[in-house]
Amino acid sequence: MSRPASSDRINLSHSSVLLIDDNQQALDMLSSIFHGFGVKEQIKCGSASEGAQILRRRPVDLILVDCVMPDMDGYDFITWLRRETPEPMRYTPVIMLTGHAAQSRVHKSRDCGASFVVAKPLTPAVLLQRILWLGRDEREFVDCDTYCGPDRRVRNAGPPAGMDGRRAGDLSGELGEAVEANMDQSDIDMLMKPTRVAL
Repeated sequence: MSRPASSDRINLSHSSVLLIDDNQQALDMLSSIFHGFGVKEQIKCGSASEGAQILRRRPVDLILVDCVMPDMDGYDFITWLRRETPEPMRYTPVIMLTGHAAQSRVHKSRDCGASFVVAKPLTPAVLLQRILWLGRDEREFVDCDTYCGPDRRVRNAGPPAGMDGRRAGDLSGELGEAVEANMDQSDIDMLMKPTRVAL
């Protein structure tokens, strides 16, 4: 994992962060990490429904929510945020926290509208990198009948352009120059024609 470059200047002292986790130790650890980032305004909630009550009264700049909680879990909370709250609150970046980064949970988090997923145990370096990614994230926000959240179609594109942390399977954001000559139209037409195959 790469560390943020020394040239990356980030000031979170004027940011408000909503932290939601039913585990008090995890909540205290999250709070101390954000205190280390200089965040002065932290709102800590022990349940997603409590977090929803806070958001009905006031907006925040960033939300971190655990995926598994009794009653309203993190998935239901994000779905509520994306579907039921007014603009611009519904666009608030959300980092989903999970103790098990199974592919099914990552997909479920993405499909309910989470901005990013971070696996526990958290480290300040990983969390800060994800916050930097959010700051440079240029994904469109999709709002349609079946989905509301950051564009999911970039799932294989990796982190935002200019950020370190690409995985081996990520697609490149660079197209580069052509390595072969373009095909003639007649060659393309031949590919489209049905051909007889002798069996």
